[in-house]
This record gives sequence, C-alpha cells and structure tokens, in this order.
Amino acid sequence: MAVQAHIIKYLLFVRNTEYTHLERLCRISRREQGEALAAALADTLWAAGGGGRAAVCLVTAGVHITPSRDYKADNFTERIQLFEFSEKAAAQDFIFDHINCFKGEGSHGVILFLYSLIFSRTLARVQEDLGCAATPLLKFSFGNVTCTQAVLSLLLTGRASPHQLDGGQEPGPSGAGVESWRQRVPVGYLRWGRAQAERQVSPRLRTPRLPVWLCGISGRHSVLFGTDSLLLSDWKRERVFHLYFYNGQQEQTTTAHLTIDTHSHHWEEDQSEDPSCPEKRRPSVEMAIRTKWAGATVSWNGTDPFF
Repeated sequence: MAVQAHIIKYLLFVRNTEYTHLERLCRISRREQGEALAAALADTLWAAGGGGRAAVCLVTAGVHITPSRDYKADNFTERIQLFEFSEKAAAQDFIFDHINCFKGEGSHGVILFLYSLIFSRTLARVQEDLGCAATPLLKFSFGNVTCTQAVLSLLLTGRASPHQLDGGQEPGPSGAGVESWRQRVPVGYLRWGRAQAERQVSPRLRTPRLPVWLCGISGRHSVLFGTDSLLLSDWKRERVFHLYFYNGQQEQTTTAHLTIDTHSHHWEEDQSEDPSCPEKRRPSVEMAIRTKWAGATVSWNGTDPFF
C-alpha cells in the first residue's frame, strides 16, 4: 500500500497528461502503469539512498554468493545481482526496462524491492538508523510475514528508524539531523488504533508536501488522497475539501469519496469519553482523519462507512 501511495502521487501530481483529477488514475495504458510503478519504486529507493544513489536488485541465472557455514542457500538470495545508480532517472529507466521482474506473476517483486530498499540505504546506515534497539525489519508469525515500523519508516522517509513515525521522538533544536527530520515528505502517514492509545504521528508526516497518505488503521494499511495539490499549502482550502479512500480489500469495489468539513461543529463530544466505547464509536477512517484535522466532520457521500 505504501507503493500504491507513491503511484497515486506520481499519477496525480507528477505525470504530464491532458486528463484531470481522478481521470488521471483511470485513463492509463498498460505501459503507463509500468511507468508509474517504476517511478514509485525509483522515488522510494532514491530517498533511501539519501538523494545520491539507488540500488536495484534483480534475480539472475548465475550464483553470486558462495554458500558457507553461516549462510543457508535458498536458491534465491545467492542469485541476486546488485545494480547501482548515481542518477535517479537512470535508476527509473532501468526499473522500467525490467518492470516484469517486479510485477510479473511469480517474480518475487516484493522481496526484490525490499532487498533494493535495504541496499540503497546500505546495511551500515540501516543499522545506524535502528540504533541500539534490536528491532527486526520483518516479523514472522504463524507463517505470515509483516513489516515493522522500521521498514514503514524506510518506505516513507528514507530512514529505517522505528521512531521516525513517532512525533514524540523528534530531536531537539540542536540534535543531529534536525533539518532532514523536520523536512516534509511527499507521502504522509496517518495512524489510528482502538485497542490502545498511540502517540501522535510526527507533524511532518501528517502534513506531507502533497495530499497523499498511507494510513495505518487498526492493523491494516490503506491509502487516503486528494486531488488538490495546494490543499496542504493554503489553509483556506482546508475548510471544506474532498478526499478519496482505498483499502485494497476485496469488499471495497469502488474508491470511497469523502467530504471533510473542518469548520462544522456537528461532531461534538466529551473529550474525556473513550471513543472506543459503543456509544461513542466512530468509523476508524474518520478517527484517522481527525488526527490531522481535529474535530472535522466527514461525509461519506452515500458510501457505507468503514469501521
């Protein structure tokens, strides 16, 4: 879903086209879909490389790693070849030329992308990002593999810090890397969970440069986006505006169209009340939106709300 968010960003705000608004997402050819995926992957890898390099991993027929006592061969990792680029455009062109390696059936594209992401960042810098905490990049549970906050941070900010998404962990005025930490990212992040109180997401992630957010809602990830590129740069546009929500689940057949009103007072409740109690229960999507626009009302325009 993080890659989907970057694809939407490219199609809506980067790609040159005669179409406007949601037509940009609908009227695209197979080739343009491949270009959008290549651009999204290249942007993410370039950010992980600090804006100066990108590494792309592909699987080849030859073996590039000699198995040893410390390495158990899996017939995949030992066949990976690393391609390094010092220009983002060159990396993007290379990915597009080999796009089937990432999206083809049985291509292991997700694994290749994760390898590329880590090697773009470099192992040394990933370890530095993680710090002293023994934080894994992936979690394994009952045969399922899930990404940790560190990988999520790498996808959105270019750094594998598990605290990057947590506003309570921002460095002080004299801290190292303050400017890069405070810089707004192109794709933002909103989070909401009913099970436990969570720290607010960093303000720079709640207010990205463009109105596209990855949403972590009750353990699932989805995408929230708007079509107005100036939404987050002009406060007047944030009075009443439109957003679109997509969760990638089978039950959602069309993108939900939401109208956000930040100056209405219809949504009023005692702030001391627990919003998870049945009498105060609101759709999780609305609660995630309110972490950015406190007290806003959300109209679903005829769509049944997602809880």
